[in-house]
Amino acid sequence: MKCCEMKGYLTYLVLWILSKESMNGAQISRELEKRRGTKPSPGTIYPALKELRKNGLIKVDDNKNYSLTHAGEEELKVACKSFCDIFYDMDDMIDFKK
Repeated sequence: MKCCEMKGYLTYLVLWILSKESMNGAQISRELEKRRGTKPSPGTIYPALKELRKNGLIKVDDNKNYSLTHAGEEELKVACKSFCDIFYDMDDMIDFKK
């Protein structure tokens, strides 16, 4: 894929992944790799995690496991609604892929 990179969805995906369970940075990278087909570099994932922490959307424990804060859960709800509003015709997009 050359024209339609999904870089803008990194923080959304991280929040979504962490909504399922707490994970460390390496586990988050592996989950992103499953979805995107390529593993993000530490230079990509850790700045995103740092920004999410700075904004109060995630927290990290003593074992370096990240999880959503209440604010992160609320932000994810808003982001999911926005994503669905933008891609309301996802079924048509999936049919196009076939």
